[in-house]
Amino acid sequence: MVRVVSSSLEARDVRTLFFEDSYCKRAKPGQYAMIWVPGIDEVPMSLSMIDEEGLSGVTVREVGKGTEALCKMVEGDSIGVRGPYGNWFEIVRGRVAIVGGGTGLAPLLPLAAELAKLGSEVSFVIGGKTVEEVLFREKIGRLLTAREHKVIVTTEDGSYGRRGVVTDAFEDLLEEGVLDMVYTCGPEPMMRKVFDLAENRDVQIQASLERIVRCSIGLCGSCVIGRFRVCKDGLVLSSERLREVADEFGRFKRDFDGRRIYF
Repeated sequence: MVRVVSSSLEARDVRTLFFEDSYCKRAKPGQYAMIWVPGIDEVPMSLSMIDEEGLSGVTVREVGKGTEALCKMVEGDSIGVRGPYGNWFEIVRGRVAIVGGGTGLAPLLPLAAELAKLGSEVSFVIGGKTVEEVLFREKIGRLLTAREHKVIVTTEDGSYGRRGVVTDAFEDLLEEGVLDMVYTCGPEPMMRKVFDLAENRDVQIQASLERIVRCSIGLCGSCVIGRFRVCKDGLVLSSERLREVADEFGRFKRDFDGRRIYF
């Protein structure tokens, strides 16, 4: 159990909670923790901040009882933290692209910080339906300030940045030259489009998947995609592994009863 040190409102229904935890501060970009709201639920959350001034953080969108309770928490409230779990992004030096949208940007923030430290040239593409739904614009700029980089913002309604979706901007990046790696997180159909575009150019990607995670240690099978248990074999899957599950990735997911839900 840890105390919430502070919280930050990122958008109308999105909030970041900051806490101090000796295990999470040693996590690597892409890993996640199980966040327990006593008496309500336990929710898998990617770490959006890792050991910044001694604190870690998770970014929460209000979508259910557990996340609603988390969004209402204030300084001094208690949460349970279990983890970190899962694998992590492989950090690659060179010319890289990061493509994300919504709260899928959460695990990409610590990644961007590590890439900047390594000296990679980062093109960060972020998007949302409207300007109000585009998260972390200023934070991403600060993370990458010391290195050669560009931040491309897309909105579907054209209220900020480029009108369109992130995959349109990513396709243009591919036209500009060779990328050494692509990192992505967000809605799975979006990531499938990123994967397909990258495959056509023989570019490798790493995608952070969101599936139903309950046990987080590979026992219950709720998060399975193909032969992989996302909670343990992921959340990050490489191009090689995504090819193995290409008939499922971005096509359908499973509900709490294991039934297919098509995107």
